[in-house]
Amino acid sequence: MDTTCVRVEPTHPTHAEHLVDFLSGDTWPFHVADVVTRSQARQWVEDGRYDGPDNRAFWITRAGERAGLVRLTDLREDTPLFDLRIRSQHRGRGLGREALAWLTGHVFTEFPEVRRIEATTRQDNTAMRRALRRSGYVKEAHYRDAWPAADGRVCDAVGYAALRRDWLAGTATLPDWDDEPGAGREGRSPAAG
Repeated sequence: MDTTCVRVEPTHPTHAEHLVDFLSGDTWPFHVADVVTRSQARQWVEDGRYDGPDNRAFWITRAGERAGLVRLTDLREDTPLFDLRIRSQHRGRGLGREALAWLTGHVFTEFPEVRRIEATTRQDNTAMRRALRRSGYVKEAHYRDAWPAADGRVCDAVGYAALRRDWLAGTATLPDWDDEPGAGREGRSPAAG
C-alpha cells in the first residue's frame, strides 16, 4: 500500500480547517467522545493539542487521501503517548498497524531520550489491541471500570507499551506477572484475607 505520514501544521489556516473537518467528519467509537463537533475540534486545534513542544500530529495518507491521524503527546517526557484515529472507510485494512510501525520508529528515532511509548485503549477495541500486539506493544495493565464510553457505560481499559530496547532488538519482552508474594489469591474479597 502507498501509506505515508505527513506532519500536520495547524497554525496554517487551511491545515487547521482540514483538522476540524477530519475530527468532526466521522465517528470515533472507541474514544471518550465518539462524535466531535466542529466547535470542539476547533477549540482543540486552538488549544495546541496538535502542535507544540509536547504535541505533534501527522496525517496518515493512503493513496493521497487523509485516511487517519496520529497525535503524539507528552513528547518532552521519557514515555510519550499517542492518539490514533482511522477514518471509518479505512478501518480493518491494516492501516492502524502501518501507522503504529511508523510512529514507533519515528518516536524512537527522533527522540533519543524516550525509553518507552505507552498506549491505552478500551478492552473491547479488539482491532486496536491486535494492531498493538502485532506492532511489538505488550500488554502491561488492565484497568477495571476506567474508560467512560459515549453511551454511558464504563468499560475496562488496557495499557500497552513498546520499549526502545525491544524495538532495537526486534523482540517483545513480557512483564513478570507473578512477582507478588501470595499470588493466586485473585478474586478473593479483601475481607476474606
